Amino acid sequence: MIHYWRAMMGIVGRELSRFFTQRERFISALVRPLIWLFVFAAGFRAALGLAITPPYETYILYEVYITPGLIGMIQLFNGMQSSLSMVYDREMGSMRILLVSPLPRWFLLLSKLLAGTGVSILQVYIFLAIAWGYDIRAPLEGYAWVIFPLIISGLMLGALGLLLSSFIKQLENFAGVMNFVIFPLFFMSTALYPLWKMKESSEFLYLLAQYNPFSQAVELIRFALYGQFNSFAFIYTTVAFVMFMAAAIVGYNPSKGMMTRKG
Repeated sequence: MIHYWRAMMGIVGRELSRFFTQRERFISALVRPLIWLFVFAAGFRAALGLAITPPYETYILYEVYITPGLIGMIQLFNGMQSSLSMVYDREMGSMRILLVSPLPRWFLLLSKLLAGTGVSILQVYIFLAIAWGYDIRAPLEGYAWVIFPLIISGLMLGALGLLLSSFIKQLENFAGVMNFVIFPLFFMSTALYPLWKMKESSEFLYLLAQYNPFSQAVELIRFALYGQFNSFAFIYTTVAFVMFMAAAIVGYNPSKGMMTRKG
């Protein structure tokens, strides 16, 4: 048991050290959602027909709505960044050394996933602290209740990143794959606009958004921030995590997965 603990702490510590020493990664993780929160929100607020005049509480209505969606954005991009590091480590050889250790492959991948999820939660709370300074706030108890949904959503999105990294042969191909996955997941979700607004424009888009795993992760976070539990979103996100994780474990299995086809 002590070997499992040491391995997990080593993987988690390496990921945290990498995050804190790469300041550009830390800054970019915050700049992206903050731009959406303070710049693009004005345009989307007007497009959705939401109030754009004082009083101040009404003026920030849309910013409050999209905050959970931007939290999901942080976790989505972090999951993709973690999988990018997997591709890099595999090319450099360090990942191959890790995966041939006597510990089970699923445990090593899960440890990597937990490390990435911990980093994403840290980023989320820094983002929420900045938003709090601009009076974009949830109930105080919501900041504690949202921890568990953040773990579930972070694991699900990180597992998706792991699955994608098992298919990518070269580091140069990762940017295209990220864009192909991130943008549809983000824009065809409830991160920026509610489902009823989508249904008014397109029934097909409404169905895509409703069953998008990222949408359910965002809804799980959104409900938790206000002290509520969305059982459907929880079950959907958990099932998606299990499926993505199982597929990623198979993908990293040299006898069955994509690593065999890469030679």
